[in-house]
Amino acid sequence: MVRLCTGLVALVLLVSAAPAEASVPSRFQRFDTMSVFRNSSAGEHTAAEIAAATADGKLVVYTDSPGRRIGFAKAGQKFTPDGVLPMPGEPTSVDIIGGLALVAVNTSKSYAEPSGVLVVVDLGRRDVVATHDLGGQPDSIDISKDGRYAAIAIENERDEDVNEGAIPQAPAGFLTIVDLVGRGPASWQLRKVELTGIAQVAPTDPEPEYVSINGRDQVAVTLQENNHIAIVDLRSSRIVRHFSAGTATVGGVDTKDDGKFSPTETITAAREPDAVAWLDDHTLGTADEGDYLGGSRTWTIFDADSGKVVFSSGNELQQIAVRQGQYPDGRSDNKGVEPEGLAVATFGRDRYAFVGMERANLVAVYDVSNPRRPRFLQALPTGVGPEGLLPIPATGTLVVAAEEDSAADGIRSSLSGYRLTRTPLALSLAHNQGTPSIVSDGIGFGALSGLSGVPGNHRDVAAVTDSAYSPTRILTIDTISAPAKVRRELTLTKDGKPVGYDGEGIAARKGGGYWIAVEGDGKQKPNLLVEVGPDGAVSREIPLPEAIAKTATSNGFEGVTVIGGGRSEQVWLAVQREWKADKPGQATLARFTPATGEWAFAAYPLDAPQTGAWIGLSEITALNDRTLLILERDNQRGDAARTKKVYRVDISGLTPVPAGAEKPLVSKKLTKDLVPALKADGAATHDKPEGLAVIGDGPVKRLVGVVDNDGLDDAPGESVFLRLGRLF
Repeated sequence: MVRLCTGLVALVLLVSAAPAEASVPSRFQRFDTMSVFRNSSAGEHTAAEIAAATADGKLVVYTDSPGRRIGFAKAGQKFTPDGVLPMPGEPTSVDIIGGLALVAVNTSKSYAEPSGVLVVVDLGRRDVVATHDLGGQPDSIDISKDGRYAAIAIENERDEDVNEGAIPQAPAGFLTIVDLVGRGPASWQLRKVELTGIAQVAPTDPEPEYVSINGRDQVAVTLQENNHIAIVDLRSSRIVRHFSAGTATVGGVDTKDDGKFSPTETITAAREPDAVAWLDDHTLGTADEGDYLGGSRTWTIFDADSGKVVFSSGNELQQIAVRQGQYPDGRSDNKGVEPEGLAVATFGRDRYAFVGMERANLVAVYDVSNPRRPRFLQALPTGVGPEGLLPIPATGTLVVAAEEDSAADGIRSSLSGYRLTRTPLALSLAHNQGTPSIVSDGIGFGALSGLSGVPGNHRDVAAVTDSAYSPTRILTIDTISAPAKVRRELTLTKDGKPVGYDGEGIAARKGGGYWIAVEGDGKQKPNLLVEVGPDGAVSREIPLPEAIAKTATSNGFEGVTVIGGGRSEQVWLAVQREWKADKPGQATLARFTPATGEWAFAAYPLDAPQTGAWIGLSEITALNDRTLLILERDNQRGDAARTKKVYRVDISGLTPVPAGAEKPLVSKKLTKDLVPALKADGAATHDKPEGLAVIGDGPVKRLVGVVDNDGLDDAPGESVFLRLGRLF
């Protein structure tokens, strides 16, 4: 049984003992993630983009544009795949009324010849019962609360390869209103509302993007490329108001793709809103993604009657991503976190706004009970590219459709579910549930690829960042805090200047200072053991013996640990995978003795990988002077992940050998399978648990771990801190 550390127990008792209604706010906690290929096959390219649910919340319907179909999932304690239904083109949006799904489908031959249809599906029979010609390429659809109308944005989007994507490009988009009355779906009537001539930017080419209907049967329509918003009365088809979304000046943002978070710049940009949602009948919000020339990295609230801005998030979304270790620095020069999705719903007495950040893979949750003074509550990690945000008050849940799908990278499009709960976060985190599991007070972090306990310190661990960020930093993490907290950073310097390594392992030394394991590339960059002082200054770089170094591949050092101190100090390193001279299925453990400068080596037996995967070492940490803990993992994530294991290796009788000699093969004993912890909060299994640390100097120690989020480069990007219980 996993026991909690004393500090965390105290925190949990303190939180849970207080009256729930007074001290424990409601929050959303992820409960499941379903890869949508489970509705077809793992080899297919599929994508969940926009989702809708039946009134009882028990059935979720999502659009799958690349598959030219809609998909179904039963929603309960977990998602259950429930089949697909082919569409006559690429579905772009879906909404549900009663037992009918209204699916907007793009059937365009080209940008110059846009076309589309509204497909009406009987959800009980899973059958198409009506089809209506839309006369253009549809995007968003929304159904009025009274069930009388549907509004569809007919975008007729521009061809970005024509004239460098400049607008105007004919034909113009428009709004379609569907009267959902009559003897059945086949008798529904469609009305066209022109939106040309109202915006200052390319007034002949409005390109409506997103629609949202309020309780007064008014639809707000974003004209994204026009940086404009129109409000149309559904009864009369009349534009009752329109206004520019304007520009936003935002300070404290990062505008450089340079591997570090430097929030020192100020931008002024057109908002160019994508999603829009009503906070009440007179107030609407927008997700200011930008698409044409703008993008302010904000979300905004407007007084819909005057068109005036009553709230702008400024740099808050960026700061949220930074604090949660999910800031996409690679997008700093291009729209940053890229807010794209927005949804608003009332759960009980509370009204929430959900803001999707497409590049940070986060959804920010706000309390908008006062629609003019939103209050940030939490951020929820998602799959890659959160597109559709679906609140379901009937079941107290939020469903997020993440569209990015690349089987080659292990990225799969998914539906993630989050349930409203009053369970204290500290209690959830004790069982590796709940998010965030690790935060900072503004220190940019991520790519935590190595971890180490700190001698004499029962609270903190040290982490090192890898090549996703530059320069290399050592981060101090408070493990007793719930969530864990990055509270200090130390930049590595060489000859007085910041230095960047591919740091893959760290070991804190007795008396201060660190050893850093630097991974080479098997070509120009060597694997190095780097000695670092307490001030972060590099004192020496120690290469491998030439006879070993020349056998290296691109999978090099992945962890380092230290045993003893002074003249008896030993430094152990783990090589990720087999090198050229190794026997198949064996990786190398290297030992360096600082007092003598000698290297010695042993072989480690890797688990057998599943078909199409490989297995390697990701971390090494000393349990005591006789025992090493080795973190072994496959390179798979999500449904394909199998091996994320911690093994014990007894080195008390081991005699490593010099370079060139036949290496003795160590034996290993399974200590912990990490997959349950990685899946505990409903996440898709992360592929890279890469940091492992033992805390405590006595007979009973705690084990903690971290996941390398790859700096959000072809990865979900969630920063994860694992509490793995006691070791004896």
